[in-house]
Amino acid sequence: MPSRWYQEAVIYSLDVSSFQDSDGDGRGDLRGLISRLDYLSRLGVSCLWLNPIHPSPGRDGGYDISDFYGIDPALGSLGDFAELARGARERGIRIILDLVVNHTSDEHPWFVSARSSPDSPYRDWYIWSAEEPPNRHQGTVFPGEQTETWTFDEQAQAWYFHRFYDFQPDLNWANPAVRTEMTKVMSFWLQLGAAGFRIDAAPFIIELVSPGVDPGPKDFSIMDSWRQDTQWLRGDSVLLCEANLPPSEIGRFVGSRPDGPSDRAQMMFDFLLNPHAWLALARSDAEPLIQALTTAVRLPEGGQWVSFLRNHDELDLSRLTDEQRGDVFRAFAPRPEMRLYGRGIRRRLAPMLNGDQRRIELAYALQFSLPGTPALRYGEEIGMGDDLTLDGREAVRTPMHWDDTSNAGFSSAEPDALFRPVVMRGRFGAKKVNVRAQQRDPDSLLRWFENLIHSLRSAPEIGTGKCSVVDAPLPRSVLAHRFDAPAGAILLLHNLADTAVTIDIGPLSGMNGTPYDLFVDGPYAAPTKELTGLELHGWGYRWIRLSRSDQR
Repeated sequence: MPSRWYQEAVIYSLDVSSFQDSDGDGRGDLRGLISRLDYLSRLGVSCLWLNPIHPSPGRDGGYDISDFYGIDPALGSLGDFAELARGARERGIRIILDLVVNHTSDEHPWFVSARSSPDSPYRDWYIWSAEEPPNRHQGTVFPGEQTETWTFDEQAQAWYFHRFYDFQPDLNWANPAVRTEMTKVMSFWLQLGAAGFRIDAAPFIIELVSPGVDPGPKDFSIMDSWRQDTQWLRGDSVLLCEANLPPSEIGRFVGSRPDGPSDRAQMMFDFLLNPHAWLALARSDAEPLIQALTTAVRLPEGGQWVSFLRNHDELDLSRLTDEQRGDVFRAFAPRPEMRLYGRGIRRRLAPMLNGDQRRIELAYALQFSLPGTPALRYGEEIGMGDDLTLDGREAVRTPMHWDDTSNAGFSSAEPDALFRPVVMRGRFGAKKVNVRAQQRDPDSLLRWFENLIHSLRSAPEIGTGKCSVVDAPLPRSVLAHRFDAPAGAILLLHNLADTAVTIDIGPLSGMNGTPYDLFVDGPYAAPTKELTGLELHGWGYRWIRLSRSDQR
């Protein structure tokens, strides 16, 4: 059986340029990340997801790539990446890279050649139209920042397609030469030590675009080839899809047959569950989560959801109704400058929850108990804040807080030489929120996260077992669900309200011996076989071991 390490992993997402600067130039780099591997190992993460590290003009956070085979010189060299991969491997940490192949930068040599002449060998690597497409204003991804998806190029004297910004022309995935080249790109990075890829904008890659047709037909053979090629090159490699789609379309990215094993991407971000978790938190009502869990799309065998609360983009609430989205906005983004594109929130989690550590802990205990593999964004483990004075998504991409010294220990450069400002002051600034202080405090959020991740790795059922909502009369604020796997079973209780409750669940099947608390937010009476009189503090949680083959 192929390795399924990803089912019991903890993913840590970071932007190298925001993590640690090793040479004092004001930007984080690979050498700086290498120096922090012991910190990540102690935290307990087992997989690093790196945002784009390739050369780029930097007009879209590195997602406008100008060389798929290189490292941005500001971040280091290919040798630095190989050293990073080696150091991570020694600590049991794998690395997955952002695979941004829906488009390139307009400064990529391929596009420079393509626009120069109709006879360029790269002309058909992009999507062109001699006439103005009738749908040129449809399908924009960034409303308010983007007005069209087809732009006229004066040099080429033709229109080119770009699902994102006009400086990011889309590649033509109907061209076999493009597919062959990207297979080489993946092979290159797997040979250097990457363990897989997070596929950016996956739905757009398989959509075959033509003028006047939007959306175009989908070609899943691209995903089929990627899975076969990457598994051949590295047997334990993984593909993680970013695909924010309706339930009817999600499963096809993981498997070609609903009743067969996963033969495409192994992992999918759970964009269906995420907004309902936020709705439940906003309303202090478990019902949205109960509905989402009971109607969840069943992935093929070997397929895995990846749960998240905050990521590197805006918190996208487009899957909610206007009324539901309004409830979340009122609770967590009451001011217009906290919102983005009319659909999302551009804040980090700690400010959204008003810095209340108990509620932050409840939110992350809840996320880590949801089906699949959890992903954690850098800085969330210490409760970092945001900088709403920055544009768009940059608000949640500020440098890491390592200590309370100048630039939060991120860089020795002068503050005005930093590529992005460090938040030093205020309730969530580095003077109050930083790694060094929390490492010394046994009651800190960082210490709590270390305990959370340790507890999760002691409960493999959450990543590998079958999830079900417990059928019992419970307060509306309480979510009770369980996971059952051959190794055992675990019951998970979370109270989304700030008032304490006492609940009765009654006998449960699958119990073996006396249940015991595996992970709790405070002192409770020990559970009994009847599972009655179970206490939950306000914003409290309990993970209760029901059975396991190696039960103590």
